[in-house]
Amino acid sequence: MVALQESHGIEWRQTATVDVQPTPSGLNTDQKVALFRRLFRGRTDLYPVRWESKAGKTGYAPACANEWRAGICEKPRIKCSDCGHRSLIALTDRTIFDHLAGRHTTGVYPLLTDDTCNFLAVDFDDAEWREDAKGFAQSCRELGVPVALEVSRSGEGAHARVFFSTSVSARDARRLGTALISFTCARTRQLKLTSYDRLFPSQDTLPKGGFGNLIALPLQKLPREQGRSVFVDAALQAFSDQWAYLTSIEVMGAPQTLEVTPRFLSTAIVVQPGRRQLS
Repeated sequence: MVALQESHGIEWRQTATVDVQPTPSGLNTDQKVALFRRLFRGRTDLYPVRWESKAGKTGYAPACANEWRAGICEKPRIKCSDCGHRSLIALTDRTIFDHLAGRHTTGVYPLLTDDTCNFLAVDFDDAEWREDAKGFAQSCRELGVPVALEVSRSGEGAHARVFFSTSVSARDARRLGTALISFTCARTRQLKLTSYDRLFPSQDTLPKGGFGNLIALPLQKLPREQGRSVFVDAALQAFSDQWAYLTSIEVMGAPQTLEVTPRFLSTAIVVQPGRRQLS
C-alpha cells in the first residue's frame, strides 16, 4: 500500500495530531439545519422514521402521509410496501428540526436513485466495537482519509463516516470501505474487526422496488442528552460543541480506482483524498 501510494504521489505518513475542541460554532437554527442536511445527504423524496410498539418492539418505516388514517391505512393487516394508498413524505427542514428537537427519530436512505451516494458509513457493533472503531479511524488517518466517528444511538456501537464532496458511485464508495477495513486488519495484526457489521450504502445498486438499507441520523435530542448519537474524538470522548465539530469536518473527492492489487488487499482501490472543509 505504501509503495503504491508513493508511486502516485499520495502522502501516507502519519503526522502527529492532537485532539482539540473546535471553536464554538455560533450557528443559528437555520444554519444548523442546513449544515446537517449538507453532510447527511441521502434520498430527499422520502425518509424513514423510527417507531416503537407498546410491546417495546422498534423499527423504521418510510414516513407516509396516510399512516393510520381511518378507512385508508390498513396496518398491520396490509404491509406498507403492498399498500396502494401509500403516500411517501419528502424530507424537509422541518423534518430535520423535529429530529434534532427529539420529536421523532429520523433515518436516511443513503443510496440514491442513480446508484450514487454522498457519504460512506462503516457500522461497528458488539463487544469489541471501541477498539475496532479506533483502529479503523487510525487507518483512515494514516491513509489521509477524513473520517468522523459517531457513537451510535444505543451507545453500544459506532459509525465511522466518510463524507464526499460530490455524489460518487456507491460501488466505488463501498470498495473504498472494504479496502480500508482490509488495510486495518493487515496493519494491526491482532485486530480482526469482529465488531464490523456492514457498510452504508449496503448495496451497489438500488434494489428493484426497494430503497436500500437505511441508517439512523445522529444528534437526536433524547440519546444526545445521554452522550449517545454524538460525534467523538480519537479517544471516543464526545466533542463539547457538536455543531462546531460538524463545521470542521473535511470531505473528500471521489475515490480513484486503479487496476492494481496491493499485496495484502483483495480490493484494487487507492485513496485520492482531495480533502477540503465543508463550506
